[in-house]
Amino acid sequence: MNESAVQLYHMTVRDLRNTVRQPSYVLAALIQPVVWLLLFGQLMAPIMETRITDGSYIIFLTPGIVALTAVFASGWSGMVFVVEMDQGMLNRFLVTPVQRWALIAGRLAQQAIVVLAQSALILVIGVCLGARFPGGAPILLTFFGCITLSTVAFASMSNVLGLLTRSHQAVVGIAQLMVLPLVFLSEIFVPRHEMPGWMSTIATVNPVNWLVQVGRQSIRDDVAWGHVLDRGFGLLVVALVGFWLSTLALRVYQRQV
Repeated sequence: MNESAVQLYHMTVRDLRNTVRQPSYVLAALIQPVVWLLLFGQLMAPIMETRITDGSYIIFLTPGIVALTAVFASGWSGMVFVVEMDQGMLNRFLVTPVQRWALIAGRLAQQAIVVLAQSALILVIGVCLGARFPGGAPILLTFFGCITLSTVAFASMSNVLGLLTRSHQAVVGIAQLMVLPLVFLSEIFVPRHEMPGWMSTIATVNPVNWLVQVGRQSIRDDVAWGHVLDRGFGLLVVALVGFWLSTLALRVYQRQV
């Protein structure tokens, strides 16, 4: 194992240990998406199952709640950098031999692991409530890969906010302003053909909707792999751009301290 991989491993393990040492956070992270699935499912099922979808609304909703969880959880990632700045921990890391990209990537890897655990739990609960995934293991594994890319993309942008603003309030406010419109301009809760025309148009270029569309392929008997690969490539590009911007933001911070 080369030095870069070792540094990434240790930074990831460090962030995971910090997460495990906060049992209230772990419990909330696991319960919150389940609550979303149950509440939204019960609230909207009477309307959706009779007027829009064929069959169970839970089947339709489950991949959407996975996407919702990934986006919301990632949007808070930058808060950790703000806390470490306040504590002086980040400055200590900057005078060590640890490569700057590893500081960013370790945090992103930790965030991705947490989100993947949440996503697996949602899918299990969805199955218990009647959801089925006839697309099989290949599309589910592809969905998990796209969840990881989405997490990297949105967590990276949140990290940029944290590193540049150095403010808890700014990260929370701007992240919500960024995430909420993307969530409601997607097919998480309703099919695209039921959305107003202008919302449907925006959904075509919405990364959150790309993730939802990949997830919805898992509940189909005939997976449109061309469609899946197209959306997956788009998420890969967004994730790479986000990671690049977060490393630039760390360099900007380093020059200012």
